[in-house]
Amino acid sequence: MSNVTPMMAQYLEIKEAHKDALLFYRMGDFYEMFFDDAIAAAEALDIALTKRGKHLGEDIPMCGVPVHAAEGYFLTLIRKGFRVAVCEQMEDPSEAKKRGSKSVVRREVVRLVTPGTLTEESLLEARRHNFLCAWAEVRDQGALAWVDISTGEFHIMPLAPLRLGPELARLRPSEVLIADNDNAVDYGVEGTVQIIRETGASVTPLGRAAFDSASAEKRLCALFDVGSLEAFGQFSRPEISAMGAVVEYLEITQKGKLPLLRRPLREAEARVVQIDAATRRNLELTHAMSGGRAGSLLAAIDRTVTAAGARLLERRLSSPSRVLDVVHDRLQAIDFSFDHSRLSDDLRNALRKVPDLDRALSRLGLDRGGPRDLAAIRNGLDQAGQIADLLRDHDMPRLLATSAQYLVGHEDVLDLLDQALVAEPPLLARDGGFIAPGFDDELDEMRQLRDEGRGVIARMQQDYVQQTGITSLKIKHNNVLGYFVEVTATHADKMLSDPLSDTFKHRQTTANQVRFTTVPLSEMETKILNAGGRALEIEKRIFETLRRAILDRADRIGGASGALAEIDLATSLADLAHGENWCRPQVDNSRALKIAGGRHPVVEQALRKQGNTPFIANDCNLTAQDDAAAIWLLTGPNMAGKSTFLRQNALIALLAQMGSYVPATQAHIGMISQLFSRVGASDDLARGRSTFMVEMVETAAILNQADDRALVILDEIGRGTATYDGLSIAWATLEHLHDANKSRALFATHYHELTTLAGKLPGVENATVAVKEFEGDVIFLHEVRKGAADRSYGVQVAKLAGLPDAVVARARVVLDALEKGEREGGNKKKAIIDDLPLFSAVAAAPPPAPKQESKVEKRLSEIHPDELTPRQALDLLYELKEAAHK
Repeated sequence: MSNVTPMMAQYLEIKEAHKDALLFYRMGDFYEMFFDDAIAAAEALDIALTKRGKHLGEDIPMCGVPVHAAEGYFLTLIRKGFRVAVCEQMEDPSEAKKRGSKSVVRREVVRLVTPGTLTEESLLEARRHNFLCAWAEVRDQGALAWVDISTGEFHIMPLAPLRLGPELARLRPSEVLIADNDNAVDYGVEGTVQIIRETGASVTPLGRAAFDSASAEKRLCALFDVGSLEAFGQFSRPEISAMGAVVEYLEITQKGKLPLLRRPLREAEARVVQIDAATRRNLELTHAMSGGRAGSLLAAIDRTVTAAGARLLERRLSSPSRVLDVVHDRLQAIDFSFDHSRLSDDLRNALRKVPDLDRALSRLGLDRGGPRDLAAIRNGLDQAGQIADLLRDHDMPRLLATSAQYLVGHEDVLDLLDQALVAEPPLLARDGGFIAPGFDDELDEMRQLRDEGRGVIARMQQDYVQQTGITSLKIKHNNVLGYFVEVTATHADKMLSDPLSDTFKHRQTTANQVRFTTVPLSEMETKILNAGGRALEIEKRIFETLRRAILDRADRIGGASGALAEIDLATSLADLAHGENWCRPQVDNSRALKIAGGRHPVVEQALRKQGNTPFIANDCNLTAQDDAAAIWLLTGPNMAGKSTFLRQNALIALLAQMGSYVPATQAHIGMISQLFSRVGASDDLARGRSTFMVEMVETAAILNQADDRALVILDEIGRGTATYDGLSIAWATLEHLHDANKSRALFATHYHELTTLAGKLPGVENATVAVKEFEGDVIFLHEVRKGAADRSYGVQVAKLAGLPDAVVARARVVLDALEKGEREGGNKKKAIIDDLPLFSAVAAAPPPAPKQESKVEKRLSEIHPDELTPRQALDLLYELKEAAHK
């Protein structure tokens, strides 16, 4: 350190304490990075890599980004897996100069930017949560805590280690904290780290002290200012450990400025439908297979008009309820909105003006807010009052009535903000100009002096023009000279000569201008600068007063935000039901699942966009008797709509338990406890799993976990292996679902041999997707009917897909031979197959003769309907009918 500059010594010292992050080192208007940080950042951000000085005889790599644009660079780095330590100047450079010429401006890291601790609007998706999770294990018991510091949400759930993956798939966190020990870091293929990474979250190990439950309890009590956590409920050691780790990490990353966290809400697995990661992926609940939101169920049903309402919708869809009273309350809220459509329209128009109260409140709590966050609170509370007025005279259901209570009682803080703030404040408090005139007498006085001072400067310029006779003379200002008189070089001699030289004192000469000052100008500058600076100080003081007033009412304001989100969700789902012709489901604790006219919401909307093609609705009845299973064995060709039918019934059940209307003409849904889906085929090469292996792993999870309240969706079990192997696996799986799991299930297959089980297992019924064959082609009717398909129509589907005619023809020959051999069996079967001609012989054969055009077709091609009279059309119809019979 003796051989480096004081500035670089300071940099290296700070960097030593933050080795795992890129250090954004503030130097004036830039954040600069050095050494390996600079090399990594320059590559990740695609910015220029330069150098600054030397260290140990080597050039020091350097790059930098402007402070005003730093947020965009943060986002890029976070998405590429980096963490950022933000190091700010903690004093004015002039203060450092007072200590000596070699003194360095004092700097400190004020914040660590990590995926789970983002609060800035530009870094977050407005319509979804950004969760930070912590996983703790104590004596083989586990718990998962999660928090969104941008909204204050804080939850805890006791959790068996086996359930970690499914819960992380539900929450989709950005970052997960785990205890830093050998077990956690290198658990192997099925270990904690692997499970977390499969969800796309960043893994952050923390020291074991952060997970110590004893110190965690003290940390939590201090945060919420309570003597005991019993005020929030009874928590186990793993739960306290996980919550304590979250708070410890926030203290580390926010450098002591903790966000406004709501009191921890304890969740229970038994209160929500259990959905594993594979099922969420297969059903595309919140994200499509491609990874984006478009094409998902969430995108299809989201008509919310507020950010908080959109986040609430995603939470509800990800966690359908198993508590009947909760589901009924939500449905009654939609009933009210559905029946009062004009009121709902008025509410939605008012809700469109509601800003994101939760995130504005969080930024203010972390002292990262600005005047626009104050305005957001003001505007949001103002709209809350208007919405409360709209609801006042209505007899509302319980959920909406409870929510409406939080919309009122904000008059004091709303009046304060109304009086204090201008209508459209600037982004940053340091810009000033956000406090309304008349709110503070001293501020008005300073502003008047500052603004009149500018007028005085203008008048002084006119006086100096008259005094000197130089019309191009200007009074300007910069940060180095302050105010100065500037003339062009051609007038320099006149200004430097008597008598003007007595008044105008030379300050600076540039290439084209000469600059002067005067005593009156210097005195006026002092008055103006003091007034402007004093006005800004007063505004900052008032900003802090307003911030504190809001934070003192944070709980109540948070309640208003939650109420607005609840109203937004109820009215948006009612609007969806009106627009898409959805029905109110009957939800109870039976084991029914009876759907009439069910439709797939995503596919239906996609067909409409493609050209108004109607979706063919279908019925489904999986009502189970007593403790028996209820299974539909679905057969039919590919492309006929089996997978769509399977998925749509799962989605309808899920929407019903979310507390929503459903895409059907009628639906009776008995509560489901678990939803399992094994649909589609994919491999997992990174973990050494073939498509068939992935299929078997997912099927095993279903058979080992499904109970008699589960709804199971299985498609093409056993198709990834040899025919008889696959058939035997599918057969045994179906029997296990029926006899052991006793679940409600839809089981699609191409193994027609399985249809015989409908006559052997009382809970199994055959169903098929109807098709029609015409002149060798297959027409898909997309209708599900009772009964079994006679074949799979695979060759016809291959023809539709565009396989060469020679291949299709060859396939028909082979299929006929195989079917004949299957019927005759034994040695004859082998002989038939052995006698098949080679493909080369088929390909070399002359092409079939072109199809002859019929007389009817030829006559039709000659007709121009627009030119026919009614009598000619009738005569022509008789003519065609006669030709068709020849």
